[in-house]
Amino acid sequence: MQYGERMKIYGIIMAGGGGTRFWPLSRKDTPKQLLNLDGKEIMINESIDRLSQVVNNEKIFIVTNKSQVEKMQEIVSGRVLTNHILSEPAARNTAACIGYAAVKILKTLGDGIMVITPSDAYIKNENKFADILKLAIDTAEKTNKLVTIGIEPTFAATGYGYIRYIKSDEDVKTVKCFVEKPDLQTAEKYVASKEYVWNSGMFVWKVSVILEKFKRFLPDIYDDLMKLYDVFGTSDENAVLEEIYPKIRSISIDYGVMEKADDILVVPAEFGWNDVGSWDMLNALHDTDESGNILVGDTLAIDSKNTTIYSSERFVVGVGVEDLVVVETPTAVLVCSKNKAQDVKKVVDLLGAKGRKELL
Repeated sequence: MQYGERMKIYGIIMAGGGGTRFWPLSRKDTPKQLLNLDGKEIMINESIDRLSQVVNNEKIFIVTNKSQVEKMQEIVSGRVLTNHILSEPAARNTAACIGYAAVKILKTLGDGIMVITPSDAYIKNENKFADILKLAIDTAEKTNKLVTIGIEPTFAATGYGYIRYIKSDEDVKTVKCFVEKPDLQTAEKYVASKEYVWNSGMFVWKVSVILEKFKRFLPDIYDDLMKLYDVFGTSDENAVLEEIYPKIRSISIDYGVMEKADDILVVPAEFGWNDVGSWDMLNALHDTDESGNILVGDTLAIDSKNTTIYSSERFVVGVGVEDLVVVETPTAVLVCSKNKAQDVKKVVDLLGAKGRKELL
């Protein structure tokens, strides 16, 4: 028996992203969540297995882009029901993604608690992760409030949003406000104050409660979602989804709901979380050698420091290099300064502008 038998518990994995900062390994049909970056398992499957500690597999849903559905079905076969892979005709940000899952679940299975996670984060301590989710589930069930998971900061990160909470002795805190990605000086103040956590993008709440928030704060999106609700299970479902979904306003759940609601709780947690957002963050998944290099595949580093070399097929050698990222794939090779790894997305944008679809 899985945890949480008092109410139905649903797991929702948001898996529609492109993972463009992992180009050239990541492509449109195989984005980051469909890659095996740690050498153990594909990231989406790791997400499913973690979630299955608190949610029965038959109640786990994946929301992904239409172009990724076929590949997704193949990869997660045996872990998630095929009809629980929800296809987005267009990318419309996290509010639409979460709303889509909510109305689909409400129509087909009824109210319950949604446990929402990204598809591409790395979590080291999976048992602690499960314990935190259980606490969040209990809290959402008892309070009818929106609950989010906050990561206790380990350094002054400027690449994450933060959540400020009201200090208390309770394990679950009342959220004071959400704040945008700060500059370094501001981030240092946040960490020193011990009243901020990183925004992990993980949420726990009742289906009915989040839909009430959509109705209040995002009425236009709520109306669109209700149009979908009306046709789910009918012969018109696919046609209406294709018509309505691309027109839904694109906005994140953070902007659309979380920053407007006044009844949000956060569970501060530390379980070895890392969003592994770009090539310079592979040290979360791989050990470095004595010179700080990360070597994956058929690779070799000589007199090199703090360099990541990733080979998918050919032998790649770095000699006398420092602070580089080198990635080899059958169709493209990336070489960039490690401190510019976040800018790999610009390569994808430029290739798109030049019509180089074969490289996307």
